[in-house]
Amino acid sequence: MSNKISQKQAIFFTIINYVGIVIGVVSTLFIYPNDKELLGIFRYIDAISYVLFPILLIGASQALVNFTPKLDDLHKKKLFNYSVFSILIISGFVLGLLFIISYIPALKGMKYVYFAFPIALFLAFIELFKKQATIIQKIAVPTFLDNIIPKISLPIIFLLLLYNYITFSESVICYIISYGLIFILLTIYLCKYFKPKFNLDFKSLFNEVSKRDYYQFSMYAFAGSLGSVFAFRIDALMIPKLISMEANGTFSIGVTLASALAIPATGVFALYAPIISNYLKNDNLSELNLKYKEISKLLFFIGALLYSCIFLGIENLFMLLPTHEKLMTSIPIILILGFNVLVNMGTGFNGEIITYSKYYKFNLIAIAILIVLNVGLNLLFILHFNFGIEAVAVASLLSMVVFNFAKLLFIYKKFKLFPFDYSYLKVVLVFVTTLGFVYFLPKLMNEMYTLMYKVSLSLLLNIFIIYKLKLVYQVTLWINKIRNYTR
Repeated sequence: MSNKISQKQAIFFTIINYVGIVIGVVSTLFIYPNDKELLGIFRYIDAISYVLFPILLIGASQALVNFTPKLDDLHKKKLFNYSVFSILIISGFVLGLLFIISYIPALKGMKYVYFAFPIALFLAFIELFKKQATIIQKIAVPTFLDNIIPKISLPIIFLLLLYNYITFSESVICYIISYGLIFILLTIYLCKYFKPKFNLDFKSLFNEVSKRDYYQFSMYAFAGSLGSVFAFRIDALMIPKLISMEANGTFSIGVTLASALAIPATGVFALYAPIISNYLKNDNLSELNLKYKEISKLLFFIGALLYSCIFLGIENLFMLLPTHEKLMTSIPIILILGFNVLVNMGTGFNGEIITYSKYYKFNLIAIAILIVLNVGLNLLFILHFNFGIEAVAVASLLSMVVFNFAKLLFIYKKFKLFPFDYSYLKVVLVFVTTLGFVYFLPKLMNEMYTLMYKVSLSLLLNIFIIYKLKLVYQVTLWINKIRNYTR
């Protein structure tokens, strides 16, 4: 019964993520381009919030998941209580520190940090409560609240501000309240299934769990979380300071649309995570190597198929939209960051292999490399060479290539596993050749017709050639099943 419930929750989880992406893409195409500077400000506040909230958590949510299975019901509740208590204490300390820092003349103008702090506090509790909901296998509603409410509230706030129904300060307050609403609803939902009895006596808890183990694990989890935030959100922090808030808005549009490419990979990585873990625990490296090659090739096929459609049709699509003039500047960003996503997909589940192995700490080194490269290249391209917003995307791409290459090299050195083979190279050549051929075909008089014929032709040619040459096992299997079903 619990397995059926878990599967049902997983299906809801997937659907909610897809719905969230659709809402985000629609808002990005039709609403946010109307004021890219305003979008840049909100994304800047978001980025600061996501830097602050791992600091407020200090690994408490990951520690909750790690240590809960070892405890009885009473101490499970005590561990949850301790996590809540630690967030409150650390938040008070961080707020006091921010207040002191605000008096330093060189660090004046911290209004966006103060806007971000309450959001970060709500995010910390939301993350903790989501982890507790995951433990009791109730992930669908928390995922809905966390994914959908911000994606609905920001466009509404955006429109109210654009049409002068509210002021900027009121819009930020409304945005903070939207996260407060998630926190309140999540608290009510969680208390239906999990009833913590709050007290401050944690002595018996740390008789069951070693304080040293708890804090060591929490600090490692904190370092990983903060490193990931800096690695993947550093652009939204640097662009407003180095270029402008409007440029940050333009970049944000590119990030949102390019990120849609990664949706299939997210599901595949989640599905194969326990399988990878099992292969590694049983030292079944030969099977893991086969699966590594198979999934890397499949993900590259899916990513390249979608990227080809974007590359060939994005300009024609934008020309059909009422916001096309403001969207056109985002096209180079979308193409560069889209290729970034394709590189990440095409190298398969290298991060998962490292995470579930005894070498999991290497992820911190890889993330540190990514941060240093990204920040260094951004400073070099923008401050020294005076390049524009596209330079930020190029810096991100180059950093991600090195990041993935470092993980590939490490995996090969430690496990002798490699995701590429001769058939992978053939898949790459098919996509490059097809893309070049379709791209140089003449355009039609109508943007819609050009979009439809180029994208359709690219899809048909790539799928047909890959199927006929039997280069991707899953594609051959799926098409054969469809053919057998239709006979």
